[in-house]
Amino acid sequence: MTSLEKIGARAGAALKASGQSVAVAESSAGGVISASLLAVAGASAYFKGGGVVYTGHSKKTLMAVSEEAMAEARAATETHALHLARSARQRLGADWGIGETGAAGPTGNRYGDPPGHTCIGVSGSVEMAITLETGSQQREDNMAAFAAAALDLLTQCIERPEAPESG
Repeated sequence: MTSLEKIGARAGAALKASGQSVAVAESSAGGVISASLLAVAGASAYFKGGGVVYTGHSKKTLMAVSEEAMAEARAATETHALHLARSARQRLGADWGIGETGAAGPTGNRYGDPPGHTCIGVSGSVEMAITLETGSQQREDNMAAFAAAALDLLTQCIERPEAPESG
């Protein structure tokens, strides 16, 4: 099993078991969240789609993030991550949405966040958001860490008692 499969396996199993689907809007993870979900055999049962939304323009165009949402909170914040998650979920008709925004490295972002900083939001029958600081400047390692954290958060949300199964 490759590392992408390892990252996506638990979330994929939780989605399959619950009969639910997911859509992804990711920025600094650069597609690794989606790739991790798709590396698992049978992903077509739960993966609705996703997009790497690296700019404000792509967020509005690909995920239909509203002007109001864009103005509410800058990128690389939990609020912004939740806006991305909600937009991906709605735009692609999924049970769950994942939004990720941050700075993979080797430098920080224009807002002053250090490399290894990301905010991840999950939207579905419950919503949660987290901030992760890896402390690393290693871009590829950070992208994998961001994907693992996003899929772990998704799995936590699916497994919460207040997150009812489809049916």
